[in-house]
Amino acid sequence: MSPVPHAIVVMGVSGSGKSTVAAALARRLDREFAEADKFHSAGNIAKMSAGTPLTDVDREPWLDAIAGWIDAHRIEGRRCIVACSALKRTYRERLARGHRDVRFVYLQGSFDVVSRRLAVRTGHYMPLSLLQSQYDTLEEPGLDERPVIVSVERPPEVIVDDLVEMFAPRSE
Repeated sequence: MSPVPHAIVVMGVSGSGKSTVAAALARRLDREFAEADKFHSAGNIAKMSAGTPLTDVDREPWLDAIAGWIDAHRIEGRRCIVACSALKRTYRERLARGHRDVRFVYLQGSFDVVSRRLAVRTGHYMPLSLLQSQYDTLEEPGLDERPVIVSVERPPEVIVDDLVEMFAPRSE
């Protein structure tokens, strides 16, 4: 049995359900929740809104800000949950900063399933036209990253129930 992680990063492409699952999980586990999109600069949001994919250079300050938020919680002794695409291994390494108590939950789904979801989503700056670039960028987590891999075809409430069972502190 592994210890309860300090931070849980719910990751995947846009439209995979990261925010829905992460926010519900944070409520159920009584942890502070952060939506990684809130850490983007105005320039990054404008770029994505215009249909231009972000580069690794664009993402660096964004990833560092999220990692800083996680580290601040660690320093304060508080556990947290973040919804973040974390598409590449280097991004996940940057977020975890070598701490093994940062766990990644990968919401895995096919392009067809996720694109159908994005087609009906409203009120978000990420256009459907950028979804393919996210799949092109995606490096699925390797087993050495100890990911929890979850199919997005399951209902979010079932996913959250399973994650609560996995990550809730247990009294011995």
